[in-house]
Amino acid sequence: MKKQQKKKSLPKQQAETLKLTIDSLDNDGIGLAPHEKHTAVIQGAFPGETVIAEVEHTGRTHMFTKLRKVLRNAPQRTTNIACKVERDCLGCPLIGMKYGDQLLFKQQRVANALKEQGLLDEVTVPPVLPAEAPFGYRASAKLTFARNRDKVLIGLYKRGTHEVIDSPDCPVHHPLINKIVAVVRDEVQRQGISVYNPKHQRGLLRYLLVRVSPTSGKALVTFVSNFYDLQQLPKLAKWLTRKVPEVIGVHQNINSSTGNVIMGDKTVKLLGLPDLIETCGAVRLRIAPESFFQINTLQAANIYALVRKWANLSKQDAAIDLYCGIGGIALHLGKDAWQVEGIEYVKEAVRNAAENAQLNKINNCRFFAGDAAEELQKHAGQKPLALVTVNPPRKGCEEEVLQTLSELRPKQIIYVSCDPDSLCRDLKILINNGYKIKQLQPVDMFPQTSHIETVVQLSR
Repeated sequence: MKKQQKKKSLPKQQAETLKLTIDSLDNDGIGLAPHEKHTAVIQGAFPGETVIAEVEHTGRTHMFTKLRKVLRNAPQRTTNIACKVERDCLGCPLIGMKYGDQLLFKQQRVANALKEQGLLDEVTVPPVLPAEAPFGYRASAKLTFARNRDKVLIGLYKRGTHEVIDSPDCPVHHPLINKIVAVVRDEVQRQGISVYNPKHQRGLLRYLLVRVSPTSGKALVTFVSNFYDLQQLPKLAKWLTRKVPEVIGVHQNINSSTGNVIMGDKTVKLLGLPDLIETCGAVRLRIAPESFFQINTLQAANIYALVRKWANLSKQDAAIDLYCGIGGIALHLGKDAWQVEGIEYVKEAVRNAAENAQLNKINNCRFFAGDAAEELQKHAGQKPLALVTVNPPRKGCEEEVLQTLSELRPKQIIYVSCDPDSLCRDLKILINNGYKIKQLQPVDMFPQTSHIETVVQLSR
């Protein structure tokens, strides 16, 4: 009988590597380099640098690559390597850049957006208000559970993929978040608690949500699960609070949907307190697990103080705070105004805002749940407002909202934005409707990333 020959395994095809020179950064802070008929995209590389990059995917116009080696450093590159997984996680594209240069990039980002809408002659872009703490500033984290063979991972999705990058010691997270993540990871591994697999739609744990109060040093934790569980998660919650006594409340949110939405409709308290109380500037805020609040508490306080200062309201003035969330801006304005009305689409946030008014003993703030344009229209024909503040999501305001707002003719509008492009699009509409930009201030809410918050004051 003939001896069966062993098949030789073919060598793995080596990925193509390129030597590239970076000529610019895109709006997301990602390096761009021309290569033949394509534009190569290299995160973590800066203008003027020569790098070796590995090709991961080639499209019609762009070539997506992974940085392998920097052959020539740009002057803005920092010598301190702050993150061990920066080239895999890709969550902080500017983390390799000196902080002063990050601020210059963001100032130019706002100027470019204004220029694109023909508004650069309307206003001077001042230097960005820097963050006091460029690291450890994130007071909130939404992290994904995953498994790699038998190992439990807790981290972020790698940009543009569904691959979870484990983040054992994220440099932008508050240290208490990192401590909680480490304990949860070890205990989920030890207890053998199942982790959700999106492909098979099975498993218990989907997301870990942590909210920290930097002022009190306390934290609120929410486990987002695929189904209701009162066996494993209460045990996990008890272990967590024993190991990390700073955790004052643990909740379970049930999300059995198959999409990418993080939270479901139902949240139950497993143990401890129902919410977290945070001091932000001149007010205290009660933050529930479902509530949105800014991730950088210190910079949020600076923005609220700036809005209040620019508004300069008196006890004869009425104001509206659009997209008011849990009431941060409205409550600051309420300390000076006759009356402030907050409008927010999310009912849970409106409930929180009303509770926060009671918590601060501010009796001249009222909050309403509803569509922004519809709620604004109820003020048609009334005495012109002294101020309307606008703090919309990243996509900016609906045009109907801006038209209704212009028809109400408030004496001034203060617009707080987290996206320069949608901001400048909306500013152009307001300017065409009779407003002018009085002043503008970029604020660095998210160091190490390309995101920039901007506050703009407009008057008629």
